[in-house]
Amino acid sequence: MLAVGENGAGKTNLLEALHVGTQGFSPRTRNDARLVRFGAEAGRIELAGERGGSKLEIELTLRPGDAKKARLNGAPLRAAEQLRGEIATLVFTPDRLVVVKGGPAARRAYFDRTLGRLFPARATVPAEYAAAVAQRNVALRRASLGVSSREAIAPWSQRVAELGQTLVAGRAETVEVLRGLFAVCAEELGLSAGELGYDAEAPSLAALENRLDEDLDRGTTGIGPHLDEIEIRAGGRDLRRFGSQGEQRLAVLSLLLAEAALLSERGPAPPLLLLDDVLSELDERRRRALAERLSGPGQTLITATGASALPVEPAQLIQVRPGAAS
Repeated sequence: MLAVGENGAGKTNLLEALHVGTQGFSPRTRNDARLVRFGAEAGRIELAGERGGSKLEIELTLRPGDAKKARLNGAPLRAAEQLRGEIATLVFTPDRLVVVKGGPAARRAYFDRTLGRLFPARATVPAEYAAAVAQRNVALRRASLGVSSREAIAPWSQRVAELGQTLVAGRAETVEVLRGLFAVCAEELGLSAGELGYDAEAPSLAALENRLDEDLDRGTTGIGPHLDEIEIRAGGRDLRRFGSQGEQRLAVLSLLLAEAALLSERGPAPPLLLLDDVLSELDERRRRALAERLSGPGQTLITATGASALPVEPAQLIQVRPGAAS
């Protein structure tokens, strides 16, 4: 589907509504109050479609000051964010360039989310590890202040070591399964020799204990996957430091397309792709390469200012005007 309209007409709002309705949260803000129209008491999203030949109906209500409420095929969910475990939605927005051009934390967060989508059984590991590190840091600060003992740190060191090993292994597997498809997608879009790199060592209990005095001085855990870097390269260059904005854009898009291909292979249904303003900085050849990559199974919504931006005939053309779509 191609959604076209003038700047400010509401194309991104349409895309955002689809993301909120299928994932339970916005890709642009964590402040739910901003998702409700000015002057309105509440907002509502209703979606209907098919997944694997079965009907799919979603209702989501947003009311400032209250938790979001969601229903899937009529059944209430405990939390709206449970939708992300039911439906795979991948989104590209211009601010996603932070995955490449931002600091290591942005890449860790991106690949940890990808880990959860590709390996659902391990989806909670990043959050569990982060919680263990936070608890160890509290124990470190309490011990350094003399209100607790060094022995109180030991259980959290053990937990950090165990979860750290699991997280490092999960990230390494995620990077490995993405690596080949990322290179292929990047090549198709004109970004030669695309590479992903993750060279990390899981923190052992012995290593944590050996640096305990240093961690006590600083009040933080100084080793572990919460400090790791994941490199995104092209032609042997680190794109964060030596890539143009155009190359960084292509790298983020290639990551998304690679993950989409993997999710399509693994089933049960291809992901929904939401591509906001992805065509504006691509030349004709790259636009055509993107269109060919998206011609497979699955559904994609692309926003653009005009229909001519897409070099092929869209399956559906949506004209967006302020307050309306047709």
